[in-house]
Amino acid sequence: MKDIKASAGELEPNIKTSVPPSKQDKQKLADKDIVALGELGKMIEEQYQFPQDIEWAKEGTELFILQTRPVTTIKPKEETRTLPKIEAKAILTGVAASPGIAVGPVKIVEASQIDKVKNGDVLVAEMTTPDFVPAMKRATAIVTDRGGRTAHAAIVSRELGIPCVVGTEVATKTLSDGQEITVDGSGGEVYAGKVAKPTTAAPAVISQERIETKTRVYVNLAEPELAEVVAARHVDGVGLLRAEFMIAQIGGHPRYMLHEGKGEQFMEMLARSITTFTKAFHPRPVVYRTTDFKTNEYRNLRGGEKYEEFEENPMLGYRGCSRYTRETEVFRLEVDAIKKVCQHYDNLYVMIPFVRFVDELAAIKRFFVAEGLYQFPNFKLWMMAEVPSNVFLIDKFLDVGIDGISIGSNDLTQLILGIDRDNPKLAPQFDERNEAVLMALEKLIKASVSKGATSSICGQAPSVYPELTEKLVKWGITSVSVSPDMISETRRIIAAIEAKLGRP
Repeated sequence: MKDIKASAGELEPNIKTSVPPSKQDKQKLADKDIVALGELGKMIEEQYQFPQDIEWAKEGTELFILQTRPVTTIKPKEETRTLPKIEAKAILTGVAASPGIAVGPVKIVEASQIDKVKNGDVLVAEMTTPDFVPAMKRATAIVTDRGGRTAHAAIVSRELGIPCVVGTEVATKTLSDGQEITVDGSGGEVYAGKVAKPTTAAPAVISQERIETKTRVYVNLAEPELAEVVAARHVDGVGLLRAEFMIAQIGGHPRYMLHEGKGEQFMEMLARSITTFTKAFHPRPVVYRTTDFKTNEYRNLRGGEKYEEFEENPMLGYRGCSRYTRETEVFRLEVDAIKKVCQHYDNLYVMIPFVRFVDELAAIKRFFVAEGLYQFPNFKLWMMAEVPSNVFLIDKFLDVGIDGISIGSNDLTQLILGIDRDNPKLAPQFDERNEAVLMALEKLIKASVSKGATSSICGQAPSVYPELTEKLVKWGITSVSVSPDMISETRRIIAAIEAKLGRP
């Protein structure tokens, strides 16, 4: 190859020259060049943290790296682990929410009693909410009366990697404090005493095969402690960063913090938590969902009882976007934290949850403009699409000037079917594959495509139903955001679907 360093437009053509037979069996490179190439290969592999397919050339005495790409022929080493079969009779049966087997003493708690849960306890509650998270981190397993596979306890347990059984209906009445039990999160059963060896399910396969997909694979996260570990995976960013867990760790209700003169402290602590994710994933996007506490969850924060009214149905109550437009001084704490992060990292997007009305979304965008968020060139505003009005009026919502939507399939399915996902009697009928829900998903995605907006989904559905993922990709969804344990599997599913559809 001649003049490999020539500037663009001045490159001479490649010259093909046959190697004489007398030289074909001889060593082509000097030992020092072989060693030098080996060192370059090792350096490049360490840089990308993955075996590389490297193209190189030599001119005169110099070696040049032409290109490098991940080796795609390496097959993943999958660890399989068979969980022990339990012969004992279960004392409780519920929904298998997070796999694995754990043994420990029962600790029955309400939100105000989470300090009672110690390391190794089995946390038992009617149901969990974001303010339970500190105790859930200490627990060896979770058991609840209410809930299905998309309940708070189920989602958080899968993220933390601890066994969980939800929807038992009577756990808090059947079990007693201090009682030793075995929790089988894979089978959805609870046993008296220690009847099996504690073990986790086979861990999620971390594939060494760097499969590339046109549809991005994002991850749902909440715990700052997991940011670096998950960021090391082959994932395109965070499609849902939940604010509630970070605020629960701060502990105080934001109005209470303002009243105590600790608004700046609240903002700084929230900014530090968000930065943990933007730093770990940079330059990949981190989509931060602003606070979506319901009133009953806010009430459990320190000082919250003073500021939160009792609601018969918090699910449909004072939450999300409606709260922001009425409490701008509180929302400004969150916006100031976002601005502080954006000053150092350009990969933070903001997503507004539970948007009921077009004019409320427009008001939020005007507020963001006034607060200076749009001074950051990479800033993007998304809307959670989880209310039926979002489906019917999707064109008007997009015309507000948002950059994208992310479908919250958990709440959207609840509201379309009129099913409480935490009701154990109705939970089996909670299904995102219902015809009405599929019609809504298709309309949201196709409308976004037509308007040139990003479309994503951050509910649990793609983590559970590959056949649904196929429909999403076919309709043109931009990204799919899943739980950490499903990153590799979802990537493989999407790659197969895209190949089937003939997409490069």
